[in-house]
Amino acid sequence: MITEILTAAASEAPKNQFGFIEAMQQGGLIAWSILAVMVIMSVGSFYILITKYLEQAKILNQWKDVKANFWKAPTMADGRNKLEKNSAWRQLVDDGLAAEESHGKMTDSLEAHDWMVGSLQRSQDTINSKLSGGLPFLASVGATAPFVGLLGTVIGIYRALINIGIEGSASIDKVAGPVGEALIMTAIGLLVAVPAVLGYNWLLRRNRTLIEQLRYFTGDIEQYLIGNPGAQGK
Repeated sequence: MITEILTAAASEAPKNQFGFIEAMQQGGLIAWSILAVMVIMSVGSFYILITKYLEQAKILNQWKDVKANFWKAPTMADGRNKLEKNSAWRQLVDDGLAAEESHGKMTDSLEAHDWMVGSLQRSQDTINSKLSGGLPFLASVGATAPFVGLLGTVIGIYRALINIGIEGSASIDKVAGPVGEALIMTAIGLLVAVPAVLGYNWLLRRNRTLIEQLRYFTGDIEQYLIGNPGAQGK
């Protein structure tokens, strides 16, 4: 008997028409399109955040090997063999040794110092550019996501006003859906933007630390090669 009463009450209870899905359904294609754009922004932001963090952590761990093993080698050529292949540190050493070798084959009067500085600077700029890859996307998401959400908010409020004008009254059942859609879009825009901004600032600060370490290491390589001609150990 009790079960029958509860079943009957549940069947007679009004269905909730003001949930997230219901609000999005009332918004139609425009609401779902804006939501899809913000989902793409969010997924892209977290993908970049995770991959850049792993990349930075790898370079920082390789720096420990540089300090522990590289400068203990008898020659720079021997030292580079102690570094991990395809690493930023190995690239700087390889480019430095290549610059020294190519300068020895040149017949003009270009100073070794100027040639070495230019070659290593280009190598470091290439590494810095790679480290900065993806950060503009985070900055763009942080700057634009609230406005994408605001677009959904404006459309939701506009639809609510249209419903009021058609019905001639601001009854809750006519405006709750559009207003709920508007509030949802605002919240989602902020939820997408805040992690992107925080992640951008965090990764940028770590990048600055890495760039400083790369700059010091580049300077050490430059001084060593200029002060020790033939340092490649051939």
